[in-house]
Order: sequence, then structure tokens, then C-alpha cells
Amino acid sequence: MQARRKAERAAREQRISDQEAPHSGSAIIIASWVGTGLFALTAILAVASPSVFAGPALAVSLTLFALGMAAFAWAILVAIARSTTDAIGIGGLFFLQGSAPRSAQLNLMGSLATEIVAAAATAAARPFTSLAFGTLVPLFGLGLAGLWGARHGVFDPRHEHGTS
Repeated sequence: MQARRKAERAAREQRISDQEAPHSGSAIIIASWVGTGLFALTAILAVASPSVFAGPALAVSLTLFALGMAAFAWAILVAIARSTTDAIGIGGLFFLQGSAPRSAQLNLMGSLATEIVAAAATAAARPFTSLAFGTLVPLFGLGLAGLWGARHGVFDPRHEHGTS
């Protein structure tokens, strides 16, 4: 049993390293950074000039939140379909822990972290304004990371209890 698990882990790590090709899920990674950049730009501009940029920052925040909810739901549906053959865990699915090449994980988690920092900083800079809606934006980064994990993540095969 232990030898089989070691062999499966080695095979999964090999499949992950084989995935280092730049095309594997790159559209999701690019979309994550584009959304993050657009959010950070509009939120920072809204801090500097709220009368001009508060509306666009609010629109960007709510749009990214809605897209994040859709990506999150899509990720869950894809993961449910894959779960019949793969043992998918939440850490591997949404945080890409042990299921993605390091470059993909760093990019998607970096985008998510940037959204969190930008949301907290801009909401704190102008409390009790529409910039508070920026705190919803990290669902965009988390949803896209989950979508990447669901579509491209490498997981161990699922084993039924009582089988060897």
C-alpha cells in the first residue's frame, strides 16, 4: 500500500513537471493578472480622485466579483466531474497545493495576494465609501485559481475504500 502511494506521488510529480509548458492554462493566468491590474489601477485612482474614479472602480469591483463567482461555480462543476476518477482536495483545487507547476501556483496565488492587499489598502484609505466593494474582488483570483486547478491540476487517482 505504501509503495503504491509513493509510486503514485512520483507519477503525479512527474505529470506536474511535464506541465511546465507555457501554454498549460496560460489564458487563465493572464486573465487573472489582467483583472487584478485593472482592479488595482481603478481602485488606486479612486483613492486619489474619488469624484472621477469611484464609479469606474465600483463597476470594476462588482464585475470582477461576478466573474469570480462564475469561475468559482465553473471550477466546482469541473471538479465534481473529475472527482469520479481523481482524488481532488480543496487545497489542491483552489490553492494549487501539490497539483500545479510552481510557476502557475506562484502566478495565480500572487494575483490573489495582490487583490487582497489592494482591496484592503484602498478600502482602508477611504473607509465607508464604495471602495469597500473592492474587498469582494479576491473571489475573482480565487475562482480563477480554482478553475485552473479543476481544468489543469494533477491529482492522484481516486481509490475506493476496501480496494488495493
